Amino acid sequence: MAKKACKTCKILVEGNKCPLCQGNQFSESLKGKIIVLNAEKSEIAKKIGIKIKGEYAIKI
Repeated sequence: MAKKACKTCKILVEGNKCPLCQGNQFSESLKGKIIVLNAEKSEIAKKIGIKIKGEYAIKI
């Protein structure tokens, strides 16, 4: 099963419900992804507003 990007918070998920915002609107079309291992120490995560580790789409 291919991962989909949540249209609200851009996290990549495999199910039908976003674990962060509980939303159900997804996009399969994305350009690039970023993997955040430690959101507290990552400068990139701070710049784009990511507070939880995970795999995120850069552009939907």
